[in-house]
Amino acid sequence: MAGTTMNQQDLRDFVEQIWDEDIVPRLVEYVSIPCKSPAFDENWQTHGEIDRAVSLAENWCREQDLPGASTEVVRLENRTPVLLMDIPGDGEGCVLLYGHLDKQPEMEGWRDDLGPWKPVIEDERLYGRGGADDGYAVFASVTAIRALQRQNIPHARCVVLIETCEESGSYDLPHYLDALAPRIGHPDLVVCLDSGCGNYEQLWNTTSLRGLVMGELRVEILREGVHSGDAGGVVPSSFRIIRQLLGRLEDERSGDILPVEFQAPIPNRRREQAVAAAEVLGESVYRRFPFTKGASPQASEPDAAILARSWRPALAVTGAGGIPSLDAAGNVLRPGTRLKLSLRLPPSVDARMAADQLKALLENNPPHNAEVSFKVQAAADGWHAPLLSPWLESAMDEASRDYFHRPAMHMGEGGSIPFMNLLGQKYPQAQFMITGVLGPGSNAHGPNEFLHLPMGKRLTCCVAHVIARHQQYTADARG
Repeated sequence: MAGTTMNQQDLRDFVEQIWDEDIVPRLVEYVSIPCKSPAFDENWQTHGEIDRAVSLAENWCREQDLPGASTEVVRLENRTPVLLMDIPGDGEGCVLLYGHLDKQPEMEGWRDDLGPWKPVIEDERLYGRGGADDGYAVFASVTAIRALQRQNIPHARCVVLIETCEESGSYDLPHYLDALAPRIGHPDLVVCLDSGCGNYEQLWNTTSLRGLVMGELRVEILREGVHSGDAGGVVPSSFRIIRQLLGRLEDERSGDILPVEFQAPIPNRRREQAVAAAEVLGESVYRRFPFTKGASPQASEPDAAILARSWRPALAVTGAGGIPSLDAAGNVLRPGTRLKLSLRLPPSVDARMAADQLKALLENNPPHNAEVSFKVQAAADGWHAPLLSPWLESAMDEASRDYFHRPAMHMGEGGSIPFMNLLGQKYPQAQFMITGVLGPGSNAHGPNEFLHLPMGKRLTCCVAHVIARHQQYTADARG
């Protein structure tokens, strides 16, 4: 790397040692903490699990050999805490490194020998909830900076910001960004380690994230359940009514979302990148999912599948209520049905507008004049990355070639990180490196979630490389 004297092998060895001896044991402890996000644990303050996770990360950060660094847990009243670490640097630039510590709930379907709060290391994978999504981020970020300082490689001031409300939509984060604005300053590079990767063999840069509208659809047709033989054919089934309502939104055969309000044009550059990524990934784009024997994907062409999961809307029914379990179901026509809906939106669609449109679409003119309501629980805008500065695109490619021996790739992701759009608006001049370890089989939010440990180590090296190149670019730009 021109302008610096970096010993790449030494950096790689140091990062691997810190991961093996220090980070992995802390992540094992972290995985065992059921620090569910506030949306899934309304009594999070009483239970104290989020505080346990934050304390673990805080104590580790304080133990690191980073001269002049300050570490603090900031708490605004009635809001989840954030961990803030401020590390002095060289020059006038600022790098903001982001992660989160809250987790998705348990979910059923884990292997008999695994569990969401049971850390298991197998085949260089750390199984358990939250390690990859994305409890590792604070440890990787700080270790990358330590690796640079160990070799006296210049870097800008670095601010590590770790929240505990991301899986709930990051609704607390704007308040912290406002409160901490004088302390954070104006980052010109944002590094987020909460995203995905197409494989574990190279660095993947996220170019876009989908938005999200999530809520509960409720249909009531009776005040109480009645005998299905007596009422069947007279009283409409609440399940059939809810099927009709979903038909307004989604084509039941293709899965296509029908209203044009929930769609957006795909930029040509993102189409080109999807084609390039498809050439690398091939059928693994969809084969990485655990289909049952003989099942097939909606989109079988790899580039079409990449665009379908990053730039097209999609509906998932993620929960149900009012439906007894099979062993408790009698011959009763149920009074109502409830579904939790998750509608993914293209990056450029306004989520609040979409939420209003979806509510009207589902509630207006209900079949059989049933009682229908849709309660919006979250509406998060997507994010479309600004064009990469040449220095950053070059730095990521260098890092990928140095530590993976393959070029960096660029691809949109299907998930939502509300923080990114928020930061994009707050720091419009900043560059963004959005990446992560959530690759094939890692199954974030689902059963058997795992962190691919070699990927975490190499990604840490790449972060160090990019931070060093950022300082070099900043110094050159300012003469």
